[in-house]
Amino acid sequence: MAPKPKATALSNYDVDYVISYRFTDTSKSEATAQFEKVIQALARLGFTIEVRNGDNCSLLVFIKTEGSKRFNNEVYRSRVKDWLYGVRAAQPDREAHNALTAESLSEAERYRIIHQMLTNPKAEGGAGITPKEGEWKNVESMFPLHDLVFNKQWVKDWSLKTFLSIEDLDEIRNRLGEKIGFYFAFTQSYFSFLMFPAAFGFSAWVLLGHFSPIYAIVSTLWCVTFVEYWKHQEMNLAIRWGVKGVSEIQEKRRDFKPEKEVRDPITGETVQIFPATKRLGRQALAIPFALVASLALGSLIAICFGIEIFLSEIYSGPFKSGLVYLPTGLLTVFVPTLTTLLSGAATKLNDYENWDTSENYQSALTQKVFVLNFITDYLPIFLTAFVYVPFGSLIVPYLDIFHLTARPFATNENQLKAPKAGFQINPSRLRSQVIYFTVTAQIVGFAMENVVPYLKRQGFHKYQEMKTERAAKKGGASPGSAINDHPEEAEFLDRVRSEVELEVYDVTVDLREMVVQFGYLALFSVVWPLTPVSFLINDWIELRSDAAKICLEMQRPMPARAESIGPWLDSLSFLSWLGSVTSAALVYLFSNDGLGPDGTPATIRGWALLITIFFSEHIYLLVRMGVRLAVTKLDSPGMQKERAEKFMVRKRYLEESLGEDAMELVPTQSPQITRASLEEDARQDSLQGSNQEEHFWHRQRGWQESAKVGASLIDKMAPDEGKKSQ
Repeated sequence: MAPKPKATALSNYDVDYVISYRFTDTSKSEATAQFEKVIQALARLGFTIEVRNGDNCSLLVFIKTEGSKRFNNEVYRSRVKDWLYGVRAAQPDREAHNALTAESLSEAERYRIIHQMLTNPKAEGGAGITPKEGEWKNVESMFPLHDLVFNKQWVKDWSLKTFLSIEDLDEIRNRLGEKIGFYFAFTQSYFSFLMFPAAFGFSAWVLLGHFSPIYAIVSTLWCVTFVEYWKHQEMNLAIRWGVKGVSEIQEKRRDFKPEKEVRDPITGETVQIFPATKRLGRQALAIPFALVASLALGSLIAICFGIEIFLSEIYSGPFKSGLVYLPTGLLTVFVPTLTTLLSGAATKLNDYENWDTSENYQSALTQKVFVLNFITDYLPIFLTAFVYVPFGSLIVPYLDIFHLTARPFATNENQLKAPKAGFQINPSRLRSQVIYFTVTAQIVGFAMENVVPYLKRQGFHKYQEMKTERAAKKGGASPGSAINDHPEEAEFLDRVRSEVELEVYDVTVDLREMVVQFGYLALFSVVWPLTPVSFLINDWIELRSDAAKICLEMQRPMPARAESIGPWLDSLSFLSWLGSVTSAALVYLFSNDGLGPDGTPATIRGWALLITIFFSEHIYLLVRMGVRLAVTKLDSPGMQKERAEKFMVRKRYLEESLGEDAMELVPTQSPQITRASLEEDARQDSLQGSNQEEHFWHRQRGWQESAKVGASLIDKMAPDEGKKSQ
């Protein structure tokens, strides 16, 4: 057999997953015992294991599945389960070997199944490892390594393209999983659809001006069309990627606390349940939570809004040009703090609701977070459009209550007093605010998301280097983690240690950004028709910068399956509907050549009728939405019959074709190392050619030697018991 090609600096040495085991605050004896437990759990699953030194009292555990019978069985079981639940149309071959060879294994499927093997409970055939929790508290992280060759080509190819092809999206799905694939597919579809409103918006800006009813109608129709198109596109991608119906395969959450166990009347199985009525009562707490969050965030934003109006349009003393930025500073400091507190409360409320599956849990949490995002992102513009513009002349005379913000700088009292009459609102204020959120805020967000983390990481590395150099000059530097690395592995291990320090990528953060951006377009683009032009440019950059962020700033994501963008689709539908209302209201308010009602409600005609129609229509819509949601939760004889038929098919097939795997350790006796065995190894190496990958995976013979190597490294690095107690 021809030798494998020599490993290069970009090679991953056939490593499937890396486990970072850190024991900084653990005694030697406990760290050694826990580490051996990790190694045994991995050995039971048939993984090939290698251990190397990490940074700062940590070990790197490398695993691979090549030739693992258990891994092949897990792949086959997963595909059979997909077929039984209707995710796969074709039945896998009854011979496992034929089924695996008939369809190639993508990287995403490979890493996803390995992750399942690592994290699934022991009762389900997994290792039951839960990083940073309970008995696995020293397991810091588990992740696959970046494919540097693919990453380099990925960023290069996308930087030269305007539109992504379906093959580009297929490649992302095959590498990173369907969940991330859907994010890039959504952003690409959104970008492509923006071409029309960008062109029409530019034409409207030149020919029709601001607050054009024609633009408002076209924009609303575009929003509805895009949302409906994306629903269709989601379905097509789910079928293409073989994940249609995958949401039916849901695993129980580890933190789910069942109230009782009952026997399913259809399947006869014992199932753990939490009463739906009890959960519904807990879900009702989301209503006071939304009210409290709206009151807290709304009050803060409204106060800062009033201060900004006072300083910019009432105060006439010294340092006015600088003081107008005071509200921005207050919002920058207090809004993130308050949002963090409310997000924590939302998470605790979500935990209290006790969802049984991770998908339901994430869906409920996303809905709560969307409420917070809606307030923080859109309320400032709503205040300007529907409070300042129609009621400015009535409110401004009372804003001198904020005179304390400028009193230290005023030279006389008249500079702090609002005019009793003759006050004129700023007609360009709303437009300037929309331009800020759709242009300036997008640039700032890009810098905070991509540039700042890079500078922080580079600064931290530089600080560590300077700290090491100063310690070396004083003779107190500790030996580096790479001091015992084999020369041929040194560059590879240095890269792995760097990846361990990277953050974990959360695709929901990027999805939230796109949905919030869509909201600005749907709700307020009638104020400034160039909004879609700004978003078109931003999204072309966003697609490429997100790819670079995943490649350079984040650990390689664990592939996850999905058949849609989840609850964010409901958020899109809601924003599209609300946009039709706000656009109509803004066109009505500014129908007098874009000047608005000049701060006095007396010029508004028909407002009572409009508000009546608004509330009556949309209360109806909300009720319909609630009833529709409630009906979907109800069971029926037809649904029970379908469940019974599917259960019998699954049960019959599993009984006929699958058996249980014995969870046994690999042989406890590692091969004895003798002079003769070493000479034989050297002879084999000379016959097969020098290969760094083979050397990497044969430095330790069996899981017992890996455990011994790890124990010896812990003994060298961990602080002594006596010193630790001091």
